[in-house]
Amino acid sequence: MDVLIEVVVGLHIIGIAALLGGFLTQMKVMGAGEARIVPAMMHGAWTMLVTGLALVGLNQADDQEVNNTKIGVKLAVLLAILVLAYVNRDEDRVNARVFGAIGLLTVANVFIATTW
Repeated sequence: MDVLIEVVVGLHIIGIAALLGGFLTQMKVMGAGEARIVPAMMHGAWTMLVTGLALVGLNQADDQEVNNTKIGVKLAVLLAILVLAYVNRDEDRVNARVFGAIGLLTVANVFIATTW
């Protein structure tokens, strides 16, 4: 079970990297108001959701303690990211504030995961 959990953690990190990497590649054009939601951001957010839920289930099945409050906060932040990204995914230009919120929420989710 430990190997499976580690593989899913690796996939979860890849999802975070895709979302944050997609954001970072658009930062230069964000100031000009030309940022857009790239497919990597959507794929990364969905990967984070699926693997995060799988990690909760796998850890509970392995009788490990899960901090449900932390998971709930991370899920709420990720759902906000998904909603913002999904609503704006077909736009040629995403408002800089909306795009910045996606990046800020992504970084917040990383810090919640690592410091809580």
